[in-house]
Amino acid sequence: MDRRRALGFLAAAAGAASLPRPALAEAALARPIPASGEKLPPVGLGTWLTFDVTSAADRAVRGEVMRAFFEGGGLMVDSSPMYGASEETIGAALPANGKAMFSATKVWTVGALAGRRQLENSYRLWRLQRFDLLQVHNFLDYETHLATLKRMKAEGRVRYIGVTTSHGRRHDLAEKIMREEPIDFIQFTYNLNDREVEERLLPMAAERKIATIINRPFDGGSLFGARTAKPLPGWAREIDCASWAEAFLKWVVAHPAVTCAIPATSKVTHVRENVRALTGPLPDAALRKRIADDYARA
Repeated sequence: MDRRRALGFLAAAAGAASLPRPALAEAALARPIPASGEKLPPVGLGTWLTFDVTSAADRAVRGEVMRAFFEGGGLMVDSSPMYGASEETIGAALPANGKAMFSATKVWTVGALAGRRQLENSYRLWRLQRFDLLQVHNFLDYETHLATLKRMKAEGRVRYIGVTTSHGRRHDLAEKIMREEPIDFIQFTYNLNDREVEERLLPMAAERKIATIINRPFDGGSLFGARTAKPLPGWAREIDCASWAEAFLKWVVAHPAVTCAIPATSKVTHVRENVRALTGPLPDAALRKRIADDYARA
């Protein structure tokens, strides 16, 4: 059984879809960006693999995914030149209700000139004059690119800057950058199967007042399977969860040092389920432990 057949999913998705955006936005569990105090809904939209499409039909579907995401109260859309045609798909398929989007992409190349050219191409593909967030993807030539991003921030072409990593890689370098560079955001992997960042990176981000973006909150889909074929435990009612996907997202974003998680999807039904995690209570520390323990035993 996959997530689409998880307990109560269809009813939950229909309920979320029927709510007007203002109602959902008011209920959103917004998190402040430490650098500014600006509030950001803690569930965003990733585009790795899922938006790498080129046909008009496929892009129309991604446009509906984004429409449902924004209707549900989401704002952050995250991409990268590494993700094939994903940036072009965002620019081509962005619906009218995405005008308030929090735009986040990355630079992923070697050399200052190549980096500037890649960034200019991202502006063109997204059809933007200013990004909300630009990041150095997987620390590639980060010293060179952070110098460029700092200048762009000073010029007003980007509001926030940061760096990223994934799959639990190079955490020592992440710590070094957080200590030494004036970054606003850091992105890394965190989910019930990969909790390493709890030890050092999340506490350091809180200490240094750096916003955190969580990639792979579903561990690339690996969290779903035989364990999630079982009904949700009774604690799901305490946090108004109708599916394991909601529970997984609420577990991640309930960590006090997490700013936003960015699950990727190409399905409208899934994105509606994901943004439903923006409403209702979050688990406290004790319930987060119960969720992790129940998942481990399932």
